[in-house]
Amino acid sequence: MKIKRDNIAEYILYLWQMEDYLRAFPENAEATQELHDLNEMMHREGIVEKGHLQLANNALSELEDLHRTLLNEDALYRAAIMRLQPSLNLLKAKTDRPTMSDIEASLTLLYQIMLLRLQKREITPETADVQQRATQLLQFLSKTYHENSRTV
Repeated sequence: MKIKRDNIAEYILYLWQMEDYLRAFPENAEATQELHDLNEMMHREGIVEKGHLQLANNALSELEDLHRTLLNEDALYRAAIMRLQPSLNLLKAKTDRPTMSDIEASLTLLYQIMLLRLQKREITPETADVQQRATQLLQFLSKTYHENSRTV
């Protein structure tokens, strides 16, 4: 998919959104070929009720590999993640998966904020600030992923 190459973080969030959509509206699984295919994958992978598609997990793994590389090679990136770390640790502590990676926590944060906005719920200034920092981090990762995928 072009979206994965262009913005891998958006690709992951898109897949999570489609999973939730198909769980909420299974009757719409045949509306498009793409929904049909995703629904079939969810059934084959046994994630109809919860969990993520292997496509999303693989993309997340690729993003986490890049994250680890950048932590070792890029001081500015390392500083950005350190500024975000307290907020990510707080988020992780509030979930049923406190050991999730920083990248998964960043994506989860953005996904949860998207859901709050869809529900027209208020986003505090502190949350908006964390959202901006997580977005910038994931944009940098996605841009680097895109640049690396063009050279391969």
